[in-house]
Amino acid sequence: MNVKKYIQDLLEAKSQVKNENQSVEKMKRVMEKLGNPQSKLKYIHITGTNGKGSVIEMINNILINSDLRVGKFISPHLVSYHERISINGQYIKDQEIQEIFEEIQPILEKENIKLNFFEFFTLIAILYFCKQKVDIVLMEVGFGGLYDSTNIIYPMISVITSIGYDHMKILGNTLEEIAKQKAGIIKENSETVYMEQKTNIDDIIEKTCKEKQNILHMVQQSEIKNQRFEKDREVFDYKQYHNIEVNLKGKRQIQNAALALECCDILNKNGYLLSEEVIKNGLKTVIHKGRFEEIYQNPIMIFDGGHNEQAIENLKETIDLCYKNANKIYVISVLKSKDYQKIIEDILDKDNVYIFTGGNDENLFTDKHLMYEYAKKINNNAEIYEMDLKEAIQFCKEKTEYVSFIIGSFYIYDDVKKIL
Repeated sequence: MNVKKYIQDLLEAKSQVKNENQSVEKMKRVMEKLGNPQSKLKYIHITGTNGKGSVIEMINNILINSDLRVGKFISPHLVSYHERISINGQYIKDQEIQEIFEEIQPILEKENIKLNFFEFFTLIAILYFCKQKVDIVLMEVGFGGLYDSTNIIYPMISVITSIGYDHMKILGNTLEEIAKQKAGIIKENSETVYMEQKTNIDDIIEKTCKEKQNILHMVQQSEIKNQRFEKDREVFDYKQYHNIEVNLKGKRQIQNAALALECCDILNKNGYLLSEEVIKNGLKTVIHKGRFEEIYQNPIMIFDGGHNEQAIENLKETIDLCYKNANKIYVISVLKSKDYQKIIEDILDKDNVYIFTGGNDENLFTDKHLMYEYAKKINNNAEIYEMDLKEAIQFCKEKTEYVSFIIGSFYIYDDVKKIL
């Protein structure tokens, strides 16, 4: 079978099944039949509600600058599924996916194993990185951790970024339940990097590490000093590192960078020899598409894929930091699986312009009129519209006295770029 057709079928099935739970046991079965290739690689495994993508990009940039061969597995993709699997910034090619698919297809058929979209790409990524003999793999959890299909690996380092409310139908209704799912990536006799949060959450991570005889490196806010915003960069000191510059906007990026620094210290302890100069340069030049990314100038238009309560709070902090006094337009698209009411409540006030859209797929996104009606209900004094995505972007381009923020989902990124 042609792998493009196979992937298209998986994508269509994905759009019909909401919040499916990946099966670790299913992935283990496949890997056993393949000789457990996942055991041949060294990993940094990253989970968290927000920030994991930024941490991956930071570590990736540092390691590439250290002349290492770095495999990276991320989700979601912004334009093409090839972005999910890359080595030193080069995306996997269709032919490479096809070759691996032809190897595994007989096994899948013989064992009657049905993979979903994310499981399929997890499998392809691991086999690809093995074939390419990468030095290290940065592997991002899809969601949760404990039952995620990536949780068949045994990492050198597990990284847990900020924990908040998301995917609650699967992960649980409390932060404690969600934290237990995230803690599922902590493995025996390994090391974990984690940013201190609330005491009840910290306790869960500490307890899990103790049970697994795992060394915990907890980044404490008190160790982050001299935070400031200079020349479009976040600047701070952390432990032995001074005047660290981060080429990503937002106070939370300082916390993400501190997590990356802890990972670098662990890697150095394990013989990777990352110089302070390389580490600093990696953070100074890092790029993360889709996160507070300026995608248009004159007028300025910013894209941010944040889609939960914590991400919206982080976004508001960053906007206040960079565009506090600007006239603002918000273009908002929200997946049906997300809490659109909470997002509207968090972002809405009477001083800005709000445009609600149905994204690029009415089957996946919350109806724009539903969001419009709810926004009018809670704040009738705000300037509120409902538009198709293309109409909304054109509206923003004509408002030269405004800064526009396209927010709520990564899945519209490609369409927005095409419209621009």
